[in-house]
Amino acid sequence: MPAMETGLKDRVVIIAGASQGIGRAAARAFAQEGAKLAIFSRNEKIINTAADELRSQHRVDVYAQSVDITDTNAVQKFVEQTAAKFGRIDVCVPNAGGPPAKNFLSTTIDEWRKAIDTNFMSAVVLSKAVIPHMQKNRWGRIITITSITSRQPIPDLVLSNAVRPAVMALMKSLSVEFGADNITFNNVGPGYTTTERLGELAATRALAAGVNQQEIYKRWSTDVPLKRLASPDEVADAIVWLASERASYVTGQTILVDGGSYRGF
Repeated sequence: MPAMETGLKDRVVIIAGASQGIGRAAARAFAQEGAKLAIFSRNEKIINTAADELRSQHRVDVYAQSVDITDTNAVQKFVEQTAAKFGRIDVCVPNAGGPPAKNFLSTTIDEWRKAIDTNFMSAVVLSKAVIPHMQKNRWGRIITITSITSRQPIPDLVLSNAVRPAVMALMKSLSVEFGADNITFNNVGPGYTTTERLGELAATRALAAGVNQQEIYKRWSTDVPLKRLASPDEVADAIVWLASERASYVTGQTILVDGGSYRGF
């Protein structure tokens, strides 16, 4: 069977939070398509290791920097450096680790502000920075990565439950405002996915329940119609499809990659 033509070869793709988890899987998936990558995360050592891996395995051009996604000036500077290096920006994937697991009364006001800065304002800042570059070429894709919590709340994840839907609404709003520029805006909402962050959440739940971590994974899998957790690569495939020419008429949407966990229509 011939490979699906994505039209992503030599496209310039910015990916935030690309040092691990879904962000790193997305970087690998775009590299496989021959895209040029600009990746960043807070940890300088890990992001440089990821960049070296992408260069050696996929022979693609990678620009990597240590940047805190909540540092507006640093993010804007990274975008401008990417445009100066590659001459254009085609795809942007705002992505950041989710807020900590908490019930409402145990949250602090500072935690709410941090969740908004990390998981919502980061998408605002990146979108504002890249849209003018996309307008120049009348082509662009912005794909946020949130969670199934953008559609359905999960117990003890009240920070995520509240902030993630705002990102979904932002993408919907921008899809209307910038559709005439041939820029699409979509959101991918993963369900339980085997990332480092999920491992931390599983460890916390296991400790509270007095069971081992694998038991928590098993319980989560039982609640999923497909009876297993997602791999980061499966989420990355949805991101690449939304960035591709094959999804040119898809905008303002939230695609759940959740194994059927969301029960709504």
